[in-house]
Amino acid sequence: MKQYKKVLLAYSGGLDTSIIIPWLKENYGCEVVAASADVGQGTELDGLEEKALKTGASKLYVLDLVDEFVEDYVFPTLQAGAVYEDGYLLGTSFARPIIGKKLVEIAQKEGCDAICHGCTGKGNDQVRFELAIRAHAPDMPIIAPWREWHIKSREEEIDYAEAHNVPLKIDRATNYSKDKNLWHLSHEGLDLEDPAQEPQYEKPGFLEMGVSPLQAPDKPAYVTIHFEKGVPTAVDGKPMKGSDIVRTLNQLGGANGVGLIDIMENRLVGMKSRGVYETPGGTILYFAHKQLEMLCLDKETAHYKALVAHKFADLVYNGQWYTPLRQALSAFVTETQKTVTGDVKLKLYKGNIIPAGTTSPYSLYSEELATFGEDQIYDQKDSAGFIHLFGLPITVQAKLKQNWEE
Repeated sequence: MKQYKKVLLAYSGGLDTSIIIPWLKENYGCEVVAASADVGQGTELDGLEEKALKTGASKLYVLDLVDEFVEDYVFPTLQAGAVYEDGYLLGTSFARPIIGKKLVEIAQKEGCDAICHGCTGKGNDQVRFELAIRAHAPDMPIIAPWREWHIKSREEEIDYAEAHNVPLKIDRATNYSKDKNLWHLSHEGLDLEDPAQEPQYEKPGFLEMGVSPLQAPDKPAYVTIHFEKGVPTAVDGKPMKGSDIVRTLNQLGGANGVGLIDIMENRLVGMKSRGVYETPGGTILYFAHKQLEMLCLDKETAHYKALVAHKFADLVYNGQWYTPLRQALSAFVTETQKTVTGDVKLKLYKGNIIPAGTTSPYSLYSEELATFGEDQIYDQKDSAGFIHLFGLPITVQAKLKQNWEE
């Protein structure tokens, strides 16, 4: 192994990164500086500094990235309408670029000669972190213990932790692989590895951001969200910064069983993976944003934007945030959002989101044009000429076919 004097570790305090500190010191003989990114995971950061220092780190940075994460990564993705494989709202994916960028800043400040992460060789995050690091420090060496050590499973990781007196917040019976931030919480592993098994939504302790739709109130809840140029700025008439909007809607959506998905996604590295995701506030925001766009975007822009959204989601999922294409697509999205301003009222009921009214000063809807009643601006006779010209290729093709058959 190449030796390093000081390594910066992306440290979450979870199972993987908890054992990496002693492993790095044993195998590289290096000083380990730990850095944790606060992207809204809440109590997971409690006691982290004490734990990192006790297990061998020389210091711990805790970076408050919540507002920057929401404003510069979450909301641009929301504006794009980007959804991976029709279900995943990219909660883990778009947290990685900002963390990777900040890791480089700390590593350069500390004079570290390598950066280490705890991602497995089977997952997407190894790609996301490393592409983000390379985008800001292309020559920085990267250590990925899962591609080096003899450990083969999470059970063996727990064995290693117990042998090295590394405290853990999990046990072998509750050893789901989870990732949490302000936007979402993911669950993978254990019984979820069998696609035939139903997730245990009603089991106490499984869901953390909300309740099962079966346990939600029998009375619906209403909420109104205001958007300015595609960015949410207020809830029920109260202006809020972005992170507070997500927090507010997380609480409301979670209480009403909103935002649970169970998907079999295609990982970047080639395998399928089953995950259960909790995204209560994000699901509400995506739904509301789509309702407003239906009112404010013309047909051609809306249809083309859907194509862009698909590609945008792939780029985010694949860790390609810091690429010219993502930046170019964001420029297109920003242009489309100039008129996406207004209020969207929604009804939340047992996991469902039901539209309850949308208004905008830029609405393209004309009641006078669309009415089934009498109007003074649309001559229905004009449609005959339109249909004749629009259907001309079909008419020509049909006549040719008749001639061929004769």
